[in-house]
Amino acid sequence: QLQLVESGGGLVQPGGSLRLSCVVPGRSSDYYIIGWFRQAPGKEREGVACIRSRGGSTYYADSVKGRFTIYINDATNTVWMQMNSLKPEDTAVYYCAYDGAWAFWTPYRCGVPSNFGSWGQGTQVTVSS
Repeated sequence: QLQLVESGGGLVQPGGSLRLSCVVPGRSSDYYIIGWFRQAPGKEREGVACIRSRGGSTYYADSVKGRFTIYINDATNTVWMQMNSLKPEDTAVYYCAYDGAWAFWTPYRCGVPSNFGSWGQGTQVTVSS
């Protein structure tokens, strides 16, 4: 199991921005998928965004499309998720997760937590005035 290191959460006002980061250990393969998920109290864990390394495709949930952007630096194995125009409904614990099945990318795969074998510890995002 890989230990992903994530950071960047915090308290932000509605309409504000945050950027989350996720670092994949260097011992990992160069070919992987990183997903961002979130879980609010009483809610299921939902896929937010996803990216494939080495020039791969991206996926965004409808709820964040146009507001969130996911990026990757392949040299440092770091994934960022820029979150703009934040809403109170975005309040949740955000997790990054690793999927080694790079060759089997589909948008559907990105939204399924069971496809991801390694997870970060989670970072709290709170959107409130």
